[in-house]
Amino acid sequence: MLLTGAADIGIATDVLSRHEDLVVMPCYQWAYSVLVPRGHALADGQPLTLERLAAWPLVSYDGVYAGRAHIDEAFARAGLQPDFTILAMNADVIKTYVELGMGVGIVAEMAYDAARDPLLLALDTGKLFEPNTTHIAVRRGAFLRAYAYAFIETFSPPLTAAAVRQAQGD
Repeated sequence: MLLTGAADIGIATDVLSRHEDLVVMPCYQWAYSVLVPRGHALADGQPLTLERLAAWPLVSYDGVYAGRAHIDEAFARAGLQPDFTILAMNADVIKTYVELGMGVGIVAEMAYDAARDPLLLALDTGKLFEPNTTHIAVRRGAFLRAYAYAFIETFSPPLTAAAVRQAQGD
């Protein structure tokens, strides 16, 4: 929609920079968390490794969502073939399957909230997976109204109207 002009602003992880017609600006970095039910064997205090993780059925994002490539790349580099038993489009679905004992979840770290998810524990992935960067993009040369600049700055305060105009080459 952004490329055709149907939308003024795009927000995504890892896909926007593939398009030369877009001005792509990084907003923030985020990592993955591994989610397990309380009392799970992976929550034994031992360091989490890709080998330990690959021994369990995994529940994560479908391959087209949320930087999933970094998960796949990490396992491939380690020569591991993880068993993704369930692939979902959002973290709430993943968390539900993990709560039901259907596998170990891999979700964006911001999707877990200890107060909202009392049946789950989030395990730190350390450096298992490359960090993801969420970007905001606008069409190159597009005219943006004041409310668009205000939205961008609200979403990512360093991206002021002046910074966006400079990135656009104005």
